[in-house]
Amino acid sequence: MSISSSISRLVDYYKRHGFSATIGRAGLAAKRAFFANRMVVFSCDLANQGGRTLPLPNSFRIERVTSNVELSPEDLREITSFWNPKQALQNVNERFGKGASLWLIKSGDKLAGYGWTLRGDVIAPYYFPMAPNDVQLFDFFVFPKFRGRALHWLLTSHVLRTLAAEGATRAFADTHEWNQAQLSSFKMTRFRELGRVRTFEILGSKFVTWTQPEGASQVAKKQEDSEKSRVLVRTHEQ
Repeated sequence: MSISSSISRLVDYYKRHGFSATIGRAGLAAKRAFFANRMVVFSCDLANQGGRTLPLPNSFRIERVTSNVELSPEDLREITSFWNPKQALQNVNERFGKGASLWLIKSGDKLAGYGWTLRGDVIAPYYFPMAPNDVQLFDFFVFPKFRGRALHWLLTSHVLRTLAAEGATRAFADTHEWNQAQLSSFKMTRFRELGRVRTFEILGSKFVTWTQPEGASQVAKKQEDSEKSRVLVRTHEQ
């Protein structure tokens, strides 16, 4: 996110919530930026997406929107008014323009959450190129009053099954390292962690550093110990 966009969002937050809340928000953002600014990247092999469709809770339904024309004014207002309306509206137009799909999860007539997908392309420079049948999932969000009902997991699972039925081969998603709610939600799906990524710029050039998934070293050690045990057994038998 650019500096101008961050400032614009902060000003809009101040207008809505006041000085004290804005100072707290800015402090939290700074802490996250300096001490927990890695992204956790997940992948999912869509060829393995089998099984039945997960039932949604009563009164909930999921809709897919692929253009501004299909998006109702009420839903557009909900999506764009929560943060920075001007920037949010620009994002919506840009994403539909590139062929992205917007997935809405609703409770009755109320929008409870949403998420975006884009096949074969990315909105902004990503950590690696996308193949034609790869899909990026991004900006999944559940509104505060609907949290605690596993809606992020339900929406993500529904999206993965739909994409698999349409012939997509792999899905990728990421979230901030500090976002424990989304990390837990992703781990409940068929997504698997690829690694943790930190990006930075030097003299206008962008660099990406990868860290292996948490627990990978322990898994590797267990495999190594198991292999040593098998070697010892074979040696003893000889």
